[in-house]
Amino acid sequence: MKILMVSAETVPFAKTGGLADMVSALAIQLTNMGHDVKIVIPRYYKIDRKKLEPLPGPMAIAAGTTETWSAVYKTSMPGCEKLPVYFIDHEQCFGRDGIYGVPTETDFHDNPYRFAVLCHGAFQLCRKLQWFPDIIHAHDWSACLAPVILKHICRYAGFERTASVLTIHNQGYQGQYGKDKFPALGVDWGLFYGAGFEHDGGMNFLQAGVSSADMITTVSPTYAQEIQTPEGGFGMDGLLRVRHDVVKGILNGADVTYWNPEKDKKIPAQFSVHNMGGKAVCKEALQRQFGLEVNPNIPVFSMVTRLVDQKGIGDVFGPMHGSMYQMCCDMKIQFVVLGSGEGWCENEIASLQSKLPNFRAYIGYNEALSHLIEAGSDFFLMPSKYEPCGLNQIYSMLYGTLPIVRRTGGLADTVQNYNQDTGDGTGFVFDQLSPSAIYNTVGWATWAYYNRHEDIMKMQNRGMVQNFGWDIAAQSYLDVYKEALKRGCNIDYSE
Repeated sequence: MKILMVSAETVPFAKTGGLADMVSALAIQLTNMGHDVKIVIPRYYKIDRKKLEPLPGPMAIAAGTTETWSAVYKTSMPGCEKLPVYFIDHEQCFGRDGIYGVPTETDFHDNPYRFAVLCHGAFQLCRKLQWFPDIIHAHDWSACLAPVILKHICRYAGFERTASVLTIHNQGYQGQYGKDKFPALGVDWGLFYGAGFEHDGGMNFLQAGVSSADMITTVSPTYAQEIQTPEGGFGMDGLLRVRHDVVKGILNGADVTYWNPEKDKKIPAQFSVHNMGGKAVCKEALQRQFGLEVNPNIPVFSMVTRLVDQKGIGDVFGPMHGSMYQMCCDMKIQFVVLGSGEGWCENEIASLQSKLPNFRAYIGYNEALSHLIEAGSDFFLMPSKYEPCGLNQIYSMLYGTLPIVRRTGGLADTVQNYNQDTGDGTGFVFDQLSPSAIYNTVGWATWAYYNRHEDIMKMQNRGMVQNFGWDIAAQSYLDVYKEALKRGCNIDYSE
């Protein structure tokens, strides 16, 4: 099967979050399964064109009100030479820092035009290569113009046998702009209503993508249901319920070669489910790294997170009401945090460090430190308001660290709640997001650590042997691709 991934980001070239990891990991897995996959992304300022191979000749792109021109570059995905990555090189759009914005302009004012260049450019790239995919797989709102173009403009002009799949990575980001930005998309005004862009008098990229795509996926089964509710739909639940028959939830895999305690070079000692000695070494190194008391008998809790509202930070760190201060005062535990984000939260964390000898944090991000935290912690807290998939709970289980999560999205799909009667489970799960729920669940985990340590070890073993690789997810995507071809092109695709 021929598959074109259209995305604003993919690792290792450009990344703001898990979307970039998913695009490359899925593409690599599909390529290794024998499929013909290509990825197209913008060439941002920090992607050195000297390390890329230019394709001969410029490429015309009909975005905006006039035709524009771009160059195209190519390279192979590191670690997968058979997977080509193409870069739309348009200096006006992408020759700047930031993918969607920068701190001084978090959402670039010309994003509608920038991502129109990407999506129109994806179709022109296919024509340039004389390679017409079976599937155009668009990722999140910034690629949502691609299913619109396919359905309303290009399906009967060379792409008759092409279907579209849209993956919603985070329903909270929809690409909403004023109606005055619509001409930047380079499509007929009739599509403002006809393709589903119109939303509260403005335009909504994700809504148009949901309206136009042949199939829609989310990054976990539970999240596929949550976005069809008023609480999780962010104003689009009605449309998603109308299209419920094409909405499928597929749990993201994890890069189990990079996140593997048996082979991880970023941690001081490797370990496995059969030999856990290295985990104790990592715990000691973590305690020393953060200046905590070195004591193997005190449980270490941790968070590696963006300090934003979605992650439940208000209920953990909120001044005067968050649970962190009381947990560290009342319980014999240690707590470490790695992350950055909202200023008030960073300030509160600094204040907590000055008051609590058993609480330490690193403001910012450090990849090696994130591996040490996953390897050296006993418990990992993820109290998210919503979590489309989540990866850190998966990494935690693979490293024998028990996740403490709210029952939402991919967290609900991956973490099995502890059963005190049988000792089964892979973590601790709570339902209501509140400071008291977090406090009580951390207290429950602490009690189990001191009083049911055999259960803790049993849960560690259960989590470490689970299969979180991409092979299962990739096969599910192939099934979705075949369904998209049936619905969009009336093609019964068979191997």
